[in-house]
Amino acid sequence: MKCPFCSHQESKVVDSRPTDEGQAVRRRRECMLCAKRFTTYEKIDEIPLIVVKKNGNREPYDKNKILNGVIKSCEKRPVSLQDIEKLVDGIERQLYNTMEREITTELIGNLVIDKIKELDEVAYVRFASVYREFKDINTFMDEVKKILNEKSG
Repeated sequence: MKCPFCSHQESKVVDSRPTDEGQAVRRRRECMLCAKRFTTYEKIDEIPLIVVKKNGNREPYDKNKILNGVIKSCEKRPVSLQDIEKLVDGIERQLYNTMEREITTELIGNLVIDKIKELDEVAYVRFASVYREFKDINTFMDEVKKILNEKSG
């Protein structure tokens, strides 16, 4: 690490602490030549994800799109924002763990569907009705029947 004061190449770490809930490490360093101290931050360099839409278009991954969709599905439901954020963080971890640079909206949607079902059944039906593009009341009822059958069986 180059000293910002004298440009010397060597420094020693005086103190290290995690920041951002463990997502980065803050290090206080001391230059071996001029003895001045400076701070550096170390963070994992994540692979940028590209989302492939149904029509083939590509756009940068945006966690907020998932978050907003789940929030809307959970509107007026007894689900805390903390639980929603935890769900979305888990989905994001799964997406990065695929180690793929390009992910489909279908994969994202299926992950949300699986997780939101565990969180709240009404939110699940709301999300599914938009994601799976229910065409009529019968399609909607089929999905509700699936949930009821899973509960009873």
